[in-house]
Amino acid sequence: MYNPPHFAVSDLARVQDFIRQNAFATLAAVIDGAIHFGYVPVILDPQKAKLGGVHFHFARANPLAAAEDGTLFKMSLMGSHAYVSPDWYETRDQVPTWNYSAVEGSGRVKRLNGPETVAYLERLAAEQEATLRPKPPWSPAKVNPEAMKKLLLGIVAFELSFESLEGKTKLSQNKSQADIKGVIDALSRRGSEAARSVAAAMQQWSLH
Repeated sequence: MYNPPHFAVSDLARVQDFIRQNAFATLAAVIDGAIHFGYVPVILDPQKAKLGGVHFHFARANPLAAAEDGTLFKMSLMGSHAYVSPDWYETRDQVPTWNYSAVEGSGRVKRLNGPETVAYLERLAAEQEATLRPKPPWSPAKVNPEAMKKLLLGIVAFELSFESLEGKTKLSQNKSQADIKGVIDALSRRGSEAARSVAAAMQQWSLH
């Protein structure tokens, strides 16, 4: 992605934490000469290769499920984003923009076998069910084994080891402190959760 130095996030731990917090990804690959996109949750494996990796799955009918070992995939994850009005700046003669955070990665995939797929699904469920506490966690073990066999036939799971991974936080870092404060104040007053989330991220980033 286009990533000017003042927006780039070079801290790998910070990028990996972003993946954990924004785990629903857009994935893309070329299959049979055409670009296909898929939208799936991912599980981060921070120890995979130098930059880490992710696990995910597609419905078997999805064209991306036909990807062979070694197929190159691109991954994009978006965080909160919000429109920024020039009226919020102290500096005059500015134009509208959009503040956001994002992570992009790429790497080659490996198809998971049956036991690996079951282990991946168990981990996926465990990680998401943990966010619903104190609800008793659901797990694939609660599914009848014969029914689970049929369900597994309907998906294809993969692991991807990152060959590139970069983060971007476009949060008005190229503006003056007065302009940044104006944007934070205005976004904080907006009714949307996304706007308030961007304001909080700007506040946190301005403390670094």
